[in-house]
Amino acid sequence: MSKSIKVREVIIGDGMPKICVSLIGRTEQELREEAVLLKEREIDIIEWRADYFSEVDNINRVTQVLPHLRKTIGNIPLLFTFRTLKEGGERQIDEEDYFSLNKSVLETGMIDLLDIELFMEEVTIKQVIDMAHSHQIAVILSNHDFEKTPSKEEIIFRLQKAQQLGADIPKIAVMPQSVKDVLTLLDATATMKEKAPDQPIVTMSMGGRGAVSRMAGEIFGSAITFAAAKKASAPGQIPIEELRNILTVVHKSL
Repeated sequence: MSKSIKVREVIIGDGMPKICVSLIGRTEQELREEAVLLKEREIDIIEWRADYFSEVDNINRVTQVLPHLRKTIGNIPLLFTFRTLKEGGERQIDEEDYFSLNKSVLETGMIDLLDIELFMEEVTIKQVIDMAHSHQIAVILSNHDFEKTPSKEEIIFRLQKAQQLGADIPKIAVMPQSVKDVLTLLDATATMKEKAPDQPIVTMSMGGRGAVSRMAGEIFGSAITFAAAKKASAPGQIPIEELRNILTVVHKSL
């Protein structure tokens, strides 16, 4: 039995992979409208992809919007993510501003989970993780490769590095160039769960080829899967209702 992490009423790492859907509005109005719609869907976690927000350079605006999102989505866990351009996000940001933004968001107390990218300055990553934990906020330490699928050994190395830095949930997403690449990701996931059965992890193979990895997390060991509402925030995301049905079928078969 894997160790699980309880975030509000959602238990990550137990049973079916939890479904996360992203808010990708560019204005506060768009974000509010998206949040209203998502609240009515069968979603476990809502992610604010703040790199889509046109005013994200203004930290005050970000911290002003958060309470409105928090109120709208009620008790659904809120994950805050600024995805940098180098990892598939909408814009680039220097590390100092990146960490300032994330620290300011932590101080609001309005989020439940924080995504930090793995290949940032390690000392500062540890500081942010400590700060998050002091606010009872769980940290996903993530890495995204939109060009290729690294070797099985490299995938495991990156997940273990995230674990060693103090992540609550290590995450990796990779792009397959072949069916074998998808198998590499799934094999690495299963092996990582054997090596670290006491920690939830998140893995996915992106694009159409990798869609099976978003459906089979409960079999191989991935605890969260990302679905699409109106528009996908990453290649290969499956619509919410379709993904929920598939996860349920897999869960009942185990």
